[in-house]
Amino acid sequence: MHSNRRQFLQTGLLGAAVAALPVDLAADDKAAGKVEPFELEEMTIADLQEGMKSGKHSARSLAEKYLARIEAVDRKGPALNSIIEINPDALDSADALDKERTAKGPRGPLHGIPLLIKDNIDTADRMATTAGSLALVGARPPEDAFLVRRLREAGAVILGKTNLSEWANIRCSYSTSGWSGRGGLTKNPYALDRNPCGSSSGSGVAVAANLCAAAIGTETDGSIVSPSSANGIVGLKPTVGLISRSGVIPISHSQDTAGPMARTVRDAAILLGVLAAADPADKATMDDKRTAVADYTKTLNPSGLKGARVGVARNYFGFDDAVDAVMTRALDVFKREGATLVDPAEIPNMDKVGEPEQTVLLYELKAGLAGYFARLGEKAPVRSLKDVIDFNKRHRKREMPYFGQDQFVKAEAKGSLQSYEYQEALAKCRRLARTEGIDAVMDKFRLDALIAPTLSPACVTDLVVGDRWRGEASTAAAVSGYPSITVPAGFIFGLPVGLLFFGRAWSEATLLKLAYAFEQATKIRKPPRFLPTAELNV
Repeated sequence: MHSNRRQFLQTGLLGAAVAALPVDLAADDKAAGKVEPFELEEMTIADLQEGMKSGKHSARSLAEKYLARIEAVDRKGPALNSIIEINPDALDSADALDKERTAKGPRGPLHGIPLLIKDNIDTADRMATTAGSLALVGARPPEDAFLVRRLREAGAVILGKTNLSEWANIRCSYSTSGWSGRGGLTKNPYALDRNPCGSSSGSGVAVAANLCAAAIGTETDGSIVSPSSANGIVGLKPTVGLISRSGVIPISHSQDTAGPMARTVRDAAILLGVLAAADPADKATMDDKRTAVADYTKTLNPSGLKGARVGVARNYFGFDDAVDAVMTRALDVFKREGATLVDPAEIPNMDKVGEPEQTVLLYELKAGLAGYFARLGEKAPVRSLKDVIDFNKRHRKREMPYFGQDQFVKAEAKGSLQSYEYQEALAKCRRLARTEGIDAVMDKFRLDALIAPTLSPACVTDLVVGDRWRGEASTAAAVSGYPSITVPAGFIFGLPVGLLFFGRAWSEATLLKLAYAFEQATKIRKPPRFLPTAELNV
């Protein structure tokens, strides 16, 4: 989950985990902006594969270079604090993959590629899975999450896990994104006093700062696309059911999904092709209407905007003049590239979705966490949402120094998923967001996709007041369970702003084609410079 939607280690154990907290926002300004040049900066998955094919690089050397980058930029220097834990087996994994490449050739496009995954995704190895919470330190998942198995089978090297907004930002209605009890605070690499957004904060920052080739995030409402926008990268939230959620710490089975976060649309497409697989343990992936593509890169076309009908969701505009100016330039690109813009193509009823969505999330959170804790077995350190609430109370100074757990308390008071209140709210969400929302406007105007500004530029991190984000456009796709993808669209005072593409269920191939064409026509992305604050004097 992201921000306004909330409004409505083994190797660490408890004491060591707290050592990372809190991160000082007043970082040494001399360190900012003085990061050493990085040999692999902005390299794509294809670039890295070519380097391994030519013998210039190996999986081992790539992993070592990214780990050194993490030490220089994430732990020291700007001290972004986006990585919650390094995988102690990463180099051994890379060595094995190098031997396999020599003996048999590469498995595919991810063979030897260093990735990071969010710390709410299970790994049955020497890393922990905690959702950033001290309450789960010491938990031992019985097996890898299904999506992690897919990554390992594809030959990816998992470098470590990324920090996040604790419990994917569902704990409190006035929290600060990018902070967790276990991991401390993550900073935005474009301006260190700015917030990275959440809840996939560490994944967004790590990709933007070139700490990995790409990363995996998760989203309930905005948690992939919003931090991707705030950190100037590509983030894709797929249709619920395209990627398995088995082994992912849940909020909502009706909205949760994992997805790729990358510096280019093509890299996101490569990752999606590996992750998109049916899993009998996640019934959403067994939907008979589910449509997956074996290789999403085949859908990419630099002329993909030509002839497309794209609706401008004006109800997500108008919250900021500077953002509107960025969007106006983006719309000019669509016209120049041969797209037909339907403007306006407003999505009705979005002002009515907030309350029922909140109800659904609270009910599903309580039930989902109970199921996840049961998966951990007899040695689970907590067994229920009430146990977590009680843990947080006992460790208030470590877990709740800045904000509380009012959302947890509200969720604990909810009944079963058979209750009338829950069933009515779920039906209302689907009617408003799907039938009378995205589906209705796309049918009316015969659209291929809808577009809107993803989010405002990054707000200043404020541990006293909490987040102050504006203009987030994630909710229509999130509540409907439909796909969305954000692509860099411009900068405001040096801070990135993204353009969001979204559409019908299972339309990932179409959205990728359109987003790729926009990306190729604009080439907006610029790597961060780790400045102490926004460029307010330009």
